Amino acid sequence: MATSDLRSLVETLYEHLAATATLPVREDASRWLGEAEAVATDLVSGPLPPDDVVRTRLGHVEHLLEHVDETEDADADEHVEAARDALDDALATLGSRE
Repeated sequence: MATSDLRSLVETLYEHLAATATLPVREDASRWLGEAEAVATDLVSGPLPPDDVVRTRLGHVEHLLEHVDETEDADADEHVEAARDALDDALATLGSRE
């Protein structure tokens, strides 16, 4: 997969995390999602860093999302699931480039 495909996956991850910020989610979930969004924002705010940096930051997002079981908002839950899917795809893309 090309770098543009990885960038697209990272942007999708960011968009889904950012979408949860405007939804009425549980306070504990909101903190984890907000931090995950901040890490994703850093990735999409400029040129994509080297693969090892992207992998490290995505690993941090993965760790943060492990703390989000449910948000108590159906739309937010869908965005979290879509974010996890994009995260998994991005990590798989990086794995195939090793």
